[in-house]
Amino acid sequence: MSYIEIKRMLSVPEIEYILNNILPPYEASIHNIESIFDTTGQILKDFQGSLDTKQARESTNAQVRENLVRNESLRRKDFDNMMQGILSIQDEREKEVRNLLNSYLNGQKQMAKALKNNLRKFKDSLAKGEAQRVEEFQALMKEALSKQKARKKEVIPQLKEFQKEQNVLASRLKELLAKGRELRISDFKSMLKEFKAKDKERLARREGRKKEVRHLLGKFTKEREEAAKKSVLCK
Repeated sequence: MSYIEIKRMLSVPEIEYILNNILPPYEASIHNIESIFDTTGQILKDFQGSLDTKQARESTNAQVRENLVRNESLRRKDFDNMMQGILSIQDEREKEVRNLLNSYLNGQKQMAKALKNNLRKFKDSLAKGEAQRVEEFQALMKEALSKQKARKKEVIPQLKEFQKEQNVLASRLKELLAKGRELRISDFKSMLKEFKAKDKERLARREGRKKEVRHLLGKFTKEREEAAKKSVLCK
């Protein structure tokens, strides 16, 4: 049913139709957003798992350094300087992902609260038969849910990518450690080169995701503005 042609007041059958067919899906959507906080523990658990991997990596890193000190007479200070580039990138990534997760979860909480408030206002207007609130609420819900999907598309891949980076670095250090007395500086430098190349690829992927999310958010905002103009013209 389209409500663009409704000028002022809704009839009783129309109100019943909205209550039975339009409101339930929106109420379920709001509930789904709220349920995100039931899974927050798992999201943070995954993030903490990455930090645990980081601690194990630091221990392995120290052992690799001692092997190179013994095998190649490499100074510990030189090893640390060579490794600093990768570690700095990983520390920045940790801060970035932590801030992104906090921003995402806080944003979802605020969105759920705002949608519930608007739903309550909409029901009050519906009880009075105020037709214009139907399309206004539909447009608001569509934009909010679209933004929620876009934000999730930005956050989850970054968390998974961070986990993968931590696991791969820890694995590569273990491979170096397994070489024992056969470990050479050339092996270590090869690993450093590999990770620098992968970081460039990661930055390119991140910029691509940002552009995609900006495009989606801009599209949603434009659609809402057009819907609002159309609603005004039809009053």
